Order: sequence, then structure tokens, then C-alpha cells
Amino acid sequence: MCLVYGKREMTNLRFVLTGGPGTGKTTTLHSLAERGYLHASDSARDIIRERLASGLSPRPPLAQFGHEILQRDIARYLETLATDHPVFFDRGIVDALGMLDHQQAMPMGQVETYVRLYPYNSVVLLMPPWEAIYRTDADRDQTFAESVQVFERVRAWYARWDYETVEIPCMAIDRRIDFILQTIAHA
Repeated sequence: MCLVYGKREMTNLRFVLTGGPGTGKTTTLHSLAERGYLHASDSARDIIRERLASGLSPRPPLAQFGHEILQRDIARYLETLATDHPVFFDRGIVDALGMLDHQQAMPMGQVETYVRLYPYNSVVLLMPPWEAIYRTDADRDQTFAESVQVFERVRAWYARWDYETVEIPCMAIDRRIDFILQTIAHA
């Protein structure tokens, strides 16, 4: 997706790394950071950790959770400059909008407005379910089957908004990173 600023056309270097829970997104983002790439963390995980630290349940009601994620994702989008180097987002605004749509918690016209206001690169990096690495923890209590369901919803949701999802192969982290960097070089 190209953005036009004045007379100069510039490629949008905001890349979303998404998928169901437990697919290796955080590990992948940390490995990208080790190679010098900027990334924005997952808002949902931050909210869950804050709630647990306050003695609350991990998540508020789903519609409220979706709105909280959306607000944080918008703030991260705005504060994370993407100029001439790629920036990777652990999920994106489009994910939060999908969650809200799934809960019927936002009118479609408003969803469309947000999708247009906060574009990412048209190539979305999709992490598939990988049972061999799937683990639950204090922040992730979904089952593997739920992770598969989220993956399918996310893939369809991004396609609905004309994003091209590229599935990242299930392989060693260094090879995953090489695959991602090759993919974005052509995006």
C-alpha cells in the first residue's frame, strides 16, 4: 500500500504480524528486534497483565476488551513512526476491529472509517497455528482449538479489507525471520 505525501509516493512500512494466540508472534518480534527492527507490542497482552497485577480477571467483557485494545492500538500506531525502516506490529488495529465486529460492538461504517484512517502495508504476516510450540500461560488461557478458530477469523477479516495475508511457515526462528525479511523486501 503506497501513501502519497505531497508529490512523493512512499511505501507504508507498518507491517502487521498476526494470528491466533500461541503461534510465536512475540518470539518472532523479539528476534526481529535483535536484528535491529522496531516493533510495537500486543495491546491485549499488556491489558491482561495490568488487570492480573491489579487482582482483576484477565479480561473485561469482550466488547469492552475490544474497545480497550482498539484505543491502545491507535495510540501505538500514532506514536510509532514508520519512515524509511519497517516497523512490526504485534497484531494491529484491524485485529481489534475484527474482535469488535465479531462481538457486534461497533457499526460497520465506523469499522470502515478506522480501517481507512490507519492503514498498514498491504502485506500482512500471518502466523499459523503450530501445536508443537503452543503453550498456555498466565496471559494466554485459550485452547489450541480456539487458537485455530482465531487464526481462521483473522485471515478472513484481513482479506475482507483487501490485505494480502502471507502465511509464515512453521520452522526454526532464524528461518522464519529470513522468510519475513524476504517477504517484506518485495512488499
